[in-house]
Amino acid sequence: MSDTLDAYRHVTVIGAGVIGASWAALFLAKGLTVTVNDPLPDVDRRVHDQLREAEPALEALGLPTAGLDRNLRFEADLDRALADADVVQENSPERLEFKQDLLPRVERAVRADTLLLSSTSGIPATEMARGMKRPGRLVIGHPFNPPHLVPLVEVVPGKETDPETVRRAVAFYTALGKRPQVLHKEFPGFVANRLQSALFREAIHLVVEGVVTEQELDDIVTASIGLRWAVAGPFRSFHLGGGPGGLPAFLQHFGPGLEAAWRGLGTPALDERTVGLLSAQADFGASIVELETARDQAQIKVMRALGAS
Repeated sequence: MSDTLDAYRHVTVIGAGVIGASWAALFLAKGLTVTVNDPLPDVDRRVHDQLREAEPALEALGLPTAGLDRNLRFEADLDRALADADVVQENSPERLEFKQDLLPRVERAVRADTLLLSSTSGIPATEMARGMKRPGRLVIGHPFNPPHLVPLVEVVPGKETDPETVRRAVAFYTALGKRPQVLHKEFPGFVANRLQSALFREAIHLVVEGVVTEQELDDIVTASIGLRWAVAGPFRSFHLGGGPGGLPAFLQHFGPGLEAAWRGLGTPALDERTVGLLSAQADFGASIVELETARDQAQIKVMRALGAS
C-alpha cells in the first residue's frame, strides 16, 4: 500500500448501487477497509454479487481478489458507518434535496480531516454543500462507469472548495491508479458525459433516419474515431490532421466546412416511435453479461496498450 493510501485506510461508501459497489470493489482490491452504508435490506447480497462480477477485471488489472470481502462490512446506521472514516465516497440518489440533507449529517459525524468526495454525475458541489458548515471540505470525484475499471475521475471543485481538498482528492485517486482530471469550473454534466451525450444524440439521429443500424454504427465508431480518440483524443487528432501547420491550419482549411456540418446535426426526440425503433434493434447476439465481459476484456487490452491502469 502506498503512503498516500495508508492515510486513507478506512473508506465509507454511502450508497451501494452500481457505482458505489464498483468503488467498493476497487477500494478493497487496493487493501483498504470499506464500510458500506445503504438502507436496502438486501444490500449485502447485491454488493457481494457485484464484487464477484468485478473480480475478472480486477485480476486482469493485476489486483488481488482472494478474500476480496475480508475488509468489507455493512452498517445501516449512518453515524456508526462514518465513525472511523478517513475518506467518504458518496453515491446517494441524484437528487439535490437528498444530498443537501445528507451531507451536513455526514459532516457532523466525521472527523475534521476526513476527505469528503461525491460521485454525482452532474450536480454542482456548490449547490450540494449549501447546508454544510465547512463547504470547502466537499469536492466531486465523478467516475466514468465502472470505476473499478475505467481510469477517469473528474474532480470538480465547488466555488468554496478548499484547494487543499482538491489536492488531497487528486492524490487519493492517483494512488488508486485512477486518472483524476481537475475541471477549471463547474459546468452542467461535467465533460465526459457531455461528450458522450453529444455523440449519442447524433448516433440516434443516424439510426432513426435509416442511414445505418445500431450495430453498423457501433462498428463504424470502434473502427474509426473510437480507436483514434483512445490514443490521441479529438484535439490532438485534429492537430495531426492539420499537417505541419497543426490545429491552426486544420481550423483554417476545414473550419468553415466543419461549422456548416454542425448546422445539419440531428436533434432527435426520444418519443414512443424512436424508443421502439432503438429497442427493436438492441439485439447484439449475446446476453448482457457476455457483452459486458467482452467489453471489459477488450477495454483492459486497450488500457494495457496505452499504459493505463
